Amino acid sequence: MAAPKKGRSASAQSKPGRSLALILIAIVALAGGMFASGNTTPRLGIDLAGGTSITLKAKADQGSAINKANMDTAVDIMNRRVNGLGVSEAEVQTQGNDHIIVNIPKGTNSKEAQQQVGTTAKLYFRPVLASEPSGAAAPSPSPSASSSGSGSPSPSSSASGNQKASSSSSASPTATATSQGRAVTDGLKADATPSSSGSPSGSPSPSGSSSPSPSASSSGAGAEAGKLQAQYAALNCTKPDQRAKAGTNAKPGEPTVACGEINKVWYKYVLGPAAVDGTEVKKAQAVFDTQGASGWQVQMTFTSSGSKKFGDITGQLAKNQTPQNEFGIVLDGQVVSSPFVQNAITGGQAEISGRFTQQEAQSLANMLSYGALPLSFKEDTVTTVTAALGGEQLHAGLLAGAIGLALVVIYLIAYYRGLSIVAMASLLVSAILTYVIMSLLGPAIHFALNLPAVCGAIVAIGITADSFIVYFERIRDEIREGRSLRPAVERAWPRARRTILVSDFVSFLAAAVLFIVTVGKVQGFAFTLGLTTVLDVVVVFFFTKPLMTLLARRAFFANGHKWSGLDPKSLGAKPPLRRTRRPAGPAAGPVDPKEA
Repeated sequence: MAAPKKGRSASAQSKPGRSLALILIAIVALAGGMFASGNTTPRLGIDLAGGTSITLKAKADQGSAINKANMDTAVDIMNRRVNGLGVSEAEVQTQGNDHIIVNIPKGTNSKEAQQQVGTTAKLYFRPVLASEPSGAAAPSPSPSASSSGSGSPSPSSSASGNQKASSSSSASPTATATSQGRAVTDGLKADATPSSSGSPSGSPSPSGSSSPSPSASSSGAGAEAGKLQAQYAALNCTKPDQRAKAGTNAKPGEPTVACGEINKVWYKYVLGPAAVDGTEVKKAQAVFDTQGASGWQVQMTFTSSGSKKFGDITGQLAKNQTPQNEFGIVLDGQVVSSPFVQNAITGGQAEISGRFTQQEAQSLANMLSYGALPLSFKEDTVTTVTAALGGEQLHAGLLAGAIGLALVVIYLIAYYRGLSIVAMASLLVSAILTYVIMSLLGPAIHFALNLPAVCGAIVAIGITADSFIVYFERIRDEIREGRSLRPAVERAWPRARRTILVSDFVSFLAAAVLFIVTVGKVQGFAFTLGLTTVLDVVVVFFFTKPLMTLLARRAFFANGHKWSGLDPKSLGAKPPLRRTRRPAGPAAGPVDPKEA
């Protein structure tokens, strides 16, 4: 048996079943993952599912430039706000250089969300009076355990800058209501719970330090503590609706309750009046400790007035026991970090450490740097899409896709006859892969199928069918040259493959450029077009070509049945190619033309 020619794969020709088995395994695995995750349908965009879309335009504020860092910080803060309203699957993303789009799905108070997303955030440093895990099943970390979390680490701070991390909620979760109430009452009476220098008027006390109100009586403090204790006992931070309300309407000069997430566990807090306003943080940055073992940490620099206030409050907190030696960093009513202090931190410099990752440290530094949104925003557009209108658009898009697919199928059957089986099977495999992958990408990267994305999928039907047509025409060309089907299938593949790859590369490049240079919903079209183009290559290589190789061994196709689409007679094929032998005899040498 002769060895196959160089450059041709014998296994690719003789074992097409391997490729078919591989793509079948991939489909089963992806479909299994889809059903196992419970995401059996693609996530719909706001234009199909209904909801509210708010477009905000940034403008520089307080000397802050419109750049990527500031826009990303604003997106992070807005995302916290929208999620704080109990919104599920809301989207907050940048659009271009100076726009932010907030997409809020149906079932949400869009008016309240609209008021929340563009308003100025408030950041305060409040002393912690009591804290514990929220919810009956919430675990309690060890008091000596290091803790970190995205925006909610529990580090320590000290004047020397040589800190060790500790749990922010070392108060026993089994504390009784009586002991908690006494802690709150004592905290309100103690110097560690001063009235806020960042009061609504924004003016500090004459001494520049925080001190309890001289008119506050024990009975008044007890009544206030009782009210706080009742709120604290009823608060369950594992419930989004309660988290959304906790601490949001608290005045800076009054104590409040709040929620915070640490190591994916929700904690509830009783917090004293604000001691330092977030606007008095001059600078905060994430740095890596190359000298010690602290790893990533956040370094803060306060303004002159903030330095005095922070030194006073940390000096008072350092005298207390856990958890009343902690201060809560509160953003929009939610505790994002609650470091403890060991001594007064003076000089306007402080460090927060707690086994941060780089991303966690940078996130907290951004929040500290911008107690308010780093930029001001004005509403450009507010679009409301009803669920009924979204359903109509989805129905119209699916109808258009069905009509387009039907026209393609009719053309394939009329022109290619038996070969249309290969094309339709390939389209079916491509459709299954597209659907399953889109369903998985929803929770994975928040991909939402909007109306432009549906248009991209419809356009992809033509692109995918075009690949089959290129291959089929190459095969028919080989048959016209007089070759039988099996060699025609193999000889046509290298030429068709080159054309298909070039064509799909151009389509993918166009989709990639469109995705990069455009924003918003147009990106959905580009993403879908790019995804289906990649899947087209996968299907053609691992399904269409192997299936064609198998069918070429069947008599219906190999013998050129008139309904196979490969009938040599109807294609105008030349007579079969034959080798001619030179006649044997003495005339092996040159022949004189005159003699001939």
